[in-house]
Amino acid sequence: MTTIKHSIFLNRKNNPLPDVRKAALWCYSIFEWLFGDAKKLKLEDFLGQKESLEQDLVFFLEDSGYKKDAKVISERFFKNLEDLYALMDEDLNGMYASDPAAKSKIEIKAAYPGFFAVVMYRIAHELWKDGAIVTARLISEYVHSRTGIDIHPGAKIGKSFVIDHGTGVVIGETTQIGDHVKVYQGVTLGALSVNKKDSEKKRHPTIGSNVIIYANATILGGQTHIGEGSIIGGNVWLTQSVKPFSQVYHKSEIKIIQ
Repeated sequence: MTTIKHSIFLNRKNNPLPDVRKAALWCYSIFEWLFGDAKKLKLEDFLGQKESLEQDLVFFLEDSGYKKDAKVISERFFKNLEDLYALMDEDLNGMYASDPAAKSKIEIKAAYPGFFAVVMYRIAHELWKDGAIVTARLISEYVHSRTGIDIHPGAKIGKSFVIDHGTGVVIGETTQIGDHVKVYQGVTLGALSVNKKDSEKKRHPTIGSNVIIYANATILGGQTHIGEGSIIGGNVWLTQSVKPFSQVYHKSEIKIIQ
């Protein structure tokens, strides 16, 4: 008979590191709470379970090193959750409207890694803004390990954000993304410099509204702006700005060898 000696629910006073398993458990719990029942389509339908999740967030925050402010941060998070949920709902609608392969919104909620990643980003970003940096990072890194999508919680992303397929997407800390943007797998929104002295600078690009970025495109630099309505083709490498309503493609060469 196996004896369980360790549990994520045990007091871990002597462990200096937060328990990453708590991040996974809390992320799964809140996602299921928000989107797990097809009959419950509005946030108010879920409020009966709010108290336990709020307390769970307190434990998660305390384990991440925010014992003094954990209760206040948790209360503030759940106070703002209705507005956050509205953003998530717009993300869901955007994914459903833009993907011909999606047969229902339930399919997206249950099976689309891009939707899960965007929902968790919005939660992590809210905690990041409130100063719970480690907690936010634990969430984003759990999502990264589960989906292959790496969105830094410090990034600023507008409404109706769509990630299609998603594997290998990287979005850096100071990235700014407008509304109704769609990105495909392998897209990198990164920095030109990884020097520590630039940590307080804007290092990652700005993406205007209504932009589509196709697979494996790489856009780098804090001064790089992609104008609204632009289309960035697959495998494009960009380190300079693009005017609104531009189309940028990687040119393939065809050579006849026989």
